[in-house]
Amino acid sequence: MADDNSSNPQSHGFAEKLKSWLSWSWTYVCAVWFAMVLTMVYVLRSPLKLQESVTAASMFLNTLTPKFYVALTGTSSLISGLILIFEWWYFRKYGTSFIEQVSVSHLRPLLGGVENNSSAGLFSSANGEVEQRPSVSECKVWRNPLNLFRGAEYSRYTWVTGKEPLTYYDMNLSAQDHQTFFTSDTQQLKPEDSVMQKAWRERNPQARIRAAYQAIELNHECAAAYVLLAEEEATTIIEAERLFKQALKFGTVTSPTGKDTNLLVYIKRRLAMCARKLGRIKEAVKMMRDLMKEFPLLGMLNIHENLLEALLELQAYADVQAVLAKYDDISLPKSATICYTSALLKARAVSDKFSPEAASRRGLSTAEMNAVEAIHRAVEFNPHVPKYLLEMKSLILPPEHILKRGDSEAVAYAFFHLQHWKRAEGALNLLHCTWEGTFHEVSVYPKKELPFFILFTAGLCSFTAMLAMLTHQFPDLMGVFVKAVSLNCTGRVNLCFSPCI
Repeated sequence: MADDNSSNPQSHGFAEKLKSWLSWSWTYVCAVWFAMVLTMVYVLRSPLKLQESVTAASMFLNTLTPKFYVALTGTSSLISGLILIFEWWYFRKYGTSFIEQVSVSHLRPLLGGVENNSSAGLFSSANGEVEQRPSVSECKVWRNPLNLFRGAEYSRYTWVTGKEPLTYYDMNLSAQDHQTFFTSDTQQLKPEDSVMQKAWRERNPQARIRAAYQAIELNHECAAAYVLLAEEEATTIIEAERLFKQALKFGTVTSPTGKDTNLLVYIKRRLAMCARKLGRIKEAVKMMRDLMKEFPLLGMLNIHENLLEALLELQAYADVQAVLAKYDDISLPKSATICYTSALLKARAVSDKFSPEAASRRGLSTAEMNAVEAIHRAVEFNPHVPKYLLEMKSLILPPEHILKRGDSEAVAYAFFHLQHWKRAEGALNLLHCTWEGTFHEVSVYPKKELPFFILFTAGLCSFTAMLAMLTHQFPDLMGVFVKAVSLNCTGRVNLCFSPCI
């Protein structure tokens, strides 16, 4: 087994080297092929009668009337205008160019420039089988570690306003997560697992709930079905906790391997969150610590962020500092929770006596300088958070998925941690002074630049429309211009293909 594991990296490295060599040589291969084509055309110019063909084409162009050129340029302008309209609509809706996206998707793999963004599943290392940790980009979509319960929390917004609190894109990502991590493999697919796979994909909440009950009828010990009912049907946290305990009971019966372990970890985490919401904070902290100790390789789940929020509620700042010392590492992906919690602890030590006027007169002390630098570091990571903490922007319900360093992460952090900043006297004042004096002009969301193909099609449409108008208004002058250009091009081609004397 060890030999197989040692040979796999070698074969993988050889494949990567071969792929990089092919990518490097692709440009030169294309250049050589293009040179060979030109050489063959030049050698076969007499059998192919290229000179006679060019002369015949020139004579044909000279016989064309101005109406033909008006129709040609008008049609070109119409087609490029339609492409421009479609490109603009696609860019406004999806934020990217359709032509550019298709080109990158289809041409980049041929050129060997595909980035390997695939990463192991969130729960794939639960058993310690996956030792190699993938490189994680900070600017990507992550599962919100503090996401709310749909039935017990998100549904309240729907009952009051009649609007959906979650986008279809967000719910679709959650469905993919659940389908991937909570159902068995295809080789061992059970009837209730097949029903649950369809249940996670259902867009209608009532259809998902009906499918969960159908899975329970097939197997009364289907833990995934109880998870869905706890998330979707339970209207209170107490009811959700009861259903999660049933799911935990049936989940521990099965062998704790593979997907069953994934489901077990999820259930225990949600039970800890239920305890936190019901005020049993010490119990929640203990459950989270036990979960992190039992599955130490699950750092990608960000369970420590749940633990940090619970410890802040207990005002156990020494324990918070201990957790930060373990996870605030340069080798681990940062988050707004880690950066701003670290800033909160340092600001809390000096914020109660901090005064901007006094600091400007005597200068900043060492502790105040550390607090300011921590706030700088946090704001540089995510500049959207201060506006929510300072209540300059209204808070909304946090989504189930967040974009690191984006506005969604700022909403999710401020929704749960604003109370902790308010509890520390003067912390928000220090944050406001530091942010307003340094980052107020920096934290502006960058505007999207227009893609190249939109500008290109706009220029092409304008140019061909201008040619069509000029040809229609001045047919004789444009005819003379076209004939002159045609004769010039014909002369150059005849010079190139004329036999050497």
